[in-house]
Amino acid sequence: MDQNIEAIFLDVGNTLRIVVEDPEFMAQAKKDLMTLVGTKESECDFFKRLETRWKAYRKQSKGTLIEASEKELWTKWLLPDYPAEKIGPLAGKLTRLWRDHDGRRVPRHDVKDTIMELDRRGYILGIIANTITETEIPDWMEAEGLTEYFKAVVLSSKVALRKPNPEIYWEAARRVGVEPSNCAYVGDNPIRDVEGTQAAGYGMMILFSEPATLAKEPPNIEVKPDHTICEMSDLLEIFPPRK
Repeated sequence: MDQNIEAIFLDVGNTLRIVVEDPEFMAQAKKDLMTLVGTKESECDFFKRLETRWKAYRKQSKGTLIEASEKELWTKWLLPDYPAEKIGPLAGKLTRLWRDHDGRRVPRHDVKDTIMELDRRGYILGIIANTITETEIPDWMEAEGLTEYFKAVVLSSKVALRKPNPEIYWEAARRVGVEPSNCAYVGDNPIRDVEGTQAAGYGMMILFSEPATLAKEPPNIEVKPDHTICEMSDLLEIFPPRK
């Protein structure tokens, strides 16, 4: 291991947490979202319209590498036909319900122990994540008792930047006061996470091998991570105690 690594930043979706299908949970999220909006449409029509608009937003955000705030996402992209003064204040709740309708997000079994051990070994830890929510990840960290271990939490919905834009990686490094060359990043996307990390000049990129991600985005053989892991605890083999 390169002893110059001082800070380790981690992705969240499909890295620290995975999505588990829970039909009852998902169905309730749909109902709650419709009730909050006050729509008179059928569930089928309402969510079909939202999915179409969501795909349009995703295409735009991936192309520009700019993330909308929750308020902008709902008033401009997903529910532009509703009064902005009504939808804007509900944006945070709507985002949570929109994500919940995909499934329940749960941490991998070894996440907490690995995070605590890396902290004990002397590494500065942080999060860099593409996400439309502004509160879900901080709330999860608090619920898991992990907040104190992360010195910087950089969310695309808060900084209006998306990976692989190197600026989001530089912002994270600035927040902890560590040079990019002394930072490592752990993520599951074999293209976006690897390219972004390397473009930002980070000292190390570690790819979490996640079948669900690999099925959507096969690796680019020209862009390779420094390490590939299958369990979060594998990080402990890469990062020994700092001197």
